[in-house]
Amino acid sequence: MDYVWKLNSDKKVSLKDFDPSYNAKLKKDDAPSQVDKLHRELGELQELLYAAGHNAVLIVLQGMDTSGKDGTISHVMSNVNPQGCHVTSFKAPTSEEMAHDFLWRVHANTPAKGMLGIFNRSHYEDVLIVRVHNLLPEADWKANYDHINNFEKLLAGTGTIILKFFLHISKDEQAERLQAREEDTAKRWKINAGDYKERNYWDDYQQAYEDLLEKCSTEVAPWYIVPADRKWFRNLAVATTIVETLRPYRKEWEKALEARGKVAYDELLQYREGLNKSAKSK
Repeated sequence: MDYVWKLNSDKKVSLKDFDPSYNAKLKKDDAPSQVDKLHRELGELQELLYAAGHNAVLIVLQGMDTSGKDGTISHVMSNVNPQGCHVTSFKAPTSEEMAHDFLWRVHANTPAKGMLGIFNRSHYEDVLIVRVHNLLPEADWKANYDHINNFEKLLAGTGTIILKFFLHISKDEQAERLQAREEDTAKRWKINAGDYKERNYWDDYQQAYEDLLEKCSTEVAPWYIVPADRKWFRNLAVATTIVETLRPYRKEWEKALEARGKVAYDELLQYREGLNKSAKSK
C-alpha cells in the first residue's frame, strides 16, 4: 500500500515534494480496524522472529521535534512482547562515548538475533545536530555518511532487517503541537525550551535531512518518508510498512521452528524410550 515513500539510492531528495499531511484518501475512522489487524500480525511475526532467532530487526525513527517518535513506538508496538523488544533513545553522548568513535555506543545497542530493536533518534544525529550546530568540521561529518552506510551494510549482512523511518512533519503542525503542550496541563511536562530553540534552525535541519535521505538510502537499508501531520495515519503507515517487510520471512521462520520441533520431539521420544528400558530392567 502506498502509505509511505520508499527512497531509491542516490536519488536527489527535496522534502517539499512530499506532503506531510498526505493520507492516501483514507478517513480517520478507516484506520482502527486496519491497525488492529496489523497489530495482531506484528505480534505473531515478532513471536516467530524471537523463537527462530535467524534475524534481528532494527527500526530507526528520526524526525523533527514533536514529529511523533514516542507516539509511534507506543501505538505501533502496543501488541509486541516486551521480552523480545528494546528501545534505545540516544541523548547527548557521555564523556566515555565521546572518547570512542561515534558508532561505538550505537553498535553496542543493536539488536541481537531474535530481537526487535528500536532507535528513538540514532547514529544519524551525527550528520544532523552535529552539522547544524557546527560541532565538527564539515569534512568530518561528511565522512560519516560512508561510515553509516558501511555500518548498516555490516548489520544487514549478518542478518539484521533494517527499517528507517523519517517522520515528516510540517513546520505549522509542529507549532500547533508545541502550543497544545503549553495549553494542556497534562502535557506540560513535555515542554522543552530546546524544542523552541531548534525551530530557529528549521531550514538547516530540512537541508540536513534531505542530504542524509539521499546519501544513506541503500538497497539493504532504505529510508521511508512517513507523512506525520496526521498521527493516526502516521501510525497506520509505519505499522503497514513493518508488517509488509517482515511478512515474507514468516515461512522461513516457521520452517526453522518446525525443524527444531522435530529434533526436540525425537529427543523426547529417545528419552522416554530410555526410561521404559530402565523400568523394564528392574
